[in-house]
Amino acid sequence: MKNIPLLLMGCGGVGRQLLQHIVSCRSLHAQQGVHLRVIGVCDSKSLFFASDVITRELNDQTLYEVCRVKSNGSSLSALGDLGECIVYGNSESKRKVMDIAALLGKATGLAFVDCSASSETIGVLNQVVDMGCCVVLANKKPLTSIMEDYDKLVSFPRRIRHESTVGAGLPVIASLNRLLSSGDPVHRIIGSLSGTLGYVMSEVEDGKPLSEVVKAAKNLGFTEPDPRDDLSGMDVARKALILARLLGRRINLDNIKIESLYPDEMGPDAMSVEEFLASGIVSLDNDVQERVKKALLNGNVLRYVCVIEGSRCEVGIQELPKDSPLGRLRGSDNVLEIYSRCYNKQPLVIQGAGAGNDTTAAGVLADILDIQDLFP
Repeated sequence: MKNIPLLLMGCGGVGRQLLQHIVSCRSLHAQQGVHLRVIGVCDSKSLFFASDVITRELNDQTLYEVCRVKSNGSSLSALGDLGECIVYGNSESKRKVMDIAALLGKATGLAFVDCSASSETIGVLNQVVDMGCCVVLANKKPLTSIMEDYDKLVSFPRRIRHESTVGAGLPVIASLNRLLSSGDPVHRIIGSLSGTLGYVMSEVEDGKPLSEVVKAAKNLGFTEPDPRDDLSGMDVARKALILARLLGRRINLDNIKIESLYPDEMGPDAMSVEEFLASGIVSLDNDVQERVKKALLNGNVLRYVCVIEGSRCEVGIQELPKDSPLGRLRGSDNVLEIYSRCYNKQPLVIQGAGAGNDTTAAGVLADILDIQDLFP
């Protein structure tokens, strides 16, 4: 049986779902000759780990308890009576994580799995790659930091996987890597990479006011607690940056042109969420409706997309033909059109659910299994 030791950073929705996937797939993985040995879990305040990381692991009952405690909004420090080890405090946790990486990295190997949404993990990840550790990411921030951090992370390409940073479990990164490694240059990417904004744009196309659509999306759980986190376009911009860098573009976030669906005077610093939903966004309805009508007169529809072509990298609303893959998009699916030498007139189209804890965690789990040949 091949054992893959892993340490999980981030116990939010995706991290908890990943732990549940790992436990529920035990018999399947046993048939495949693989055992995922979770040796530690950390949140922003503490690190909870096996008393002997070389020979022991957090058992399945303990992992379920981790999920229960974190789903209640508590810290991992509440697990102090389970007989394993715990380190309190951010700096102490980081120090212990580095000790574990140094111990296991060159010996048995260790997979660092980042399911957080924090930039705090970047420093740790940059160091552990030099210790022989593998890195699996759902967190976009390490890959969208400055170029120096990005170069460090991808300096051992066989030891990093990040499929779930773009399109959740959709095979976006793998498909691009296959094209590029086969010498098929990609010259254009256009895609709808936000389930929230995909839903919003397809609903306003039907004549519904933007304000009503956003409120409905929030009630359905499609948006962040503050919908402006989605409407700003920043999440799409991070995904676009990951794709652009994969194509070899040496750019940063501030090189990307980002169209926000609300003006600065309605931002979080100027207006509460309640004020924004009650009065702010209503004032945007007419402008959006006018843009929808204009697009329809041209036989087009509006979609919030990222475009990567040549030196151009931007995210925002674009008019697109109704009969194109993006034009036919309905609901919260993601769609990506990739144009290359082989896929020139008819693009390679990737479509499916591009959000959700379950889908994202499944993508992370597949990435972990994809690096199993690197472990003894």
